[in-house]
Amino acid sequence: MEQKKELKIELTPEVATGHYSNLAAISHSAQEFFFDFIAVAPNMPQAKVVSRVIMTPENAKNLLFAIRDNIAKYEQTFGEITHKQPQGQKPAGGKGEIPNPFMA
Repeated sequence: MEQKKELKIELTPEVATGHYSNLAAISHSAQEFFFDFIAVAPNMPQAKVVSRVIMTPENAKNLLFAIRDNIAKYEQTFGEITHKQPQGQKPAGGKGEIPNPFMA
């Protein structure tokens, strides 16, 4: 019988503070997905990428499933999350892509 190995995960105080993000830009190559988390302030002409996470396609899909599961659990507890299109952004062509704020 196979024994599960325990994975110990360390969360340092510096990382535990986190970064606030109210926008994400997602892009990909054949080998990787790039997730840029951005902090946008009202009435500011520029926004800052506060963190970038790079993942393999397989891990990005695992993240998608984990987010779906957690949103379902959240909505069971707190009610449905309503989605409003951010002002100034047009829907992304209907293909499921996230608008890229870096494209003019």
